[in-house]
Amino acid sequence: MTPRNITGVSEFLLLGFSEEPELQPLMFGLFLSMYLITVFGNLLIILAVISDSHLHTPMYFFLSNLSFVDICFTSTTIPKMLWNIQTQSKVITYEGCIIQMHFFTLFIGLDIFLLTVMAYDRFVAICHPLHYMVIMNPRLCGLLVLASWIICVLHSLLESLMMLQLSFCTALEIPHFFCELNQMIQLANSDTFLNNMVMYFVAVLMAGGSLTGIIYSYSKIVSSIRGITSSHRKYKAFSTCASHLSVVSLFYCTGLGVYLSSAASHSSHSSATASVMYTVVTPMLNPFIYSLRNKDLKRGLKILFQKKTINKPIILRLKKYP
Repeated sequence: MTPRNITGVSEFLLLGFSEEPELQPLMFGLFLSMYLITVFGNLLIILAVISDSHLHTPMYFFLSNLSFVDICFTSTTIPKMLWNIQTQSKVITYEGCIIQMHFFTLFIGLDIFLLTVMAYDRFVAICHPLHYMVIMNPRLCGLLVLASWIICVLHSLLESLMMLQLSFCTALEIPHFFCELNQMIQLANSDTFLNNMVMYFVAVLMAGGSLTGIIYSYSKIVSSIRGITSSHRKYKAFSTCASHLSVVSLFYCTGLGVYLSSAASHSSHSSATASVMYTVVTPMLNPFIYSLRNKDLKRGLKILFQKKTINKPIILRLKKYP
């Protein structure tokens, strides 16, 4: 079959996980539950940070941005998958596939940058506590988030424009539950050398550079904590980093596991299953990791729910006496 320009193709097929009909209701219920937990959990963190003035600090500013990105991240892939399961269809339009790939690339990049910025925030807080509020001023925090958005938007736009230059066969089956950049490049019939070069170069630059920055920050943090004489202060310093370190470990370990498992097994279905860990499970667990042992965030959630209770209208029922 000779390749022709993709403009002649109107839709792709997302193969997903399993074609067995009896598993479809179970998968729909499972992913719907995980999606709702992710959305409401991260939304509660955002509302708690807004409600409590004590949480108007750089740490929680970055956390609320991470929660917003996680909501968008899961919303890029899961609703379409749920719709396909419900309608028993695997179809996604070409335009929809490009848009999904664009926003997936955008939000996964933002996740990487925000985790790096949060590591830098913890580094300044523990290694330079006296200058923390001067260094991490609102202007710098805003610039860090803005720069992350600009870089990630430009990167995802570049990948999308390069994808539009590729040609495909008339029938395309994507062995995944969403349009992933790597899967799309592998299915193209035209020369993908430049696409692969850009994809791997950016992956090494962004993910590798981010991980290097995080490791460097925590090496300095560990050195500073070891120099603290008080055990109480040591525990307090470590507890401020424990949640972020857990999220970073979960994100990078699951992401690395996906690519290692797919490279070892050469199975697209196993890669799709492993991708659930960093695309669905990690954003779902983030609110629990940050809130379970965080007293400040628990207080913010308590204030949020108290405001909701107070704002409820009070209805007085008056008895009418003759």
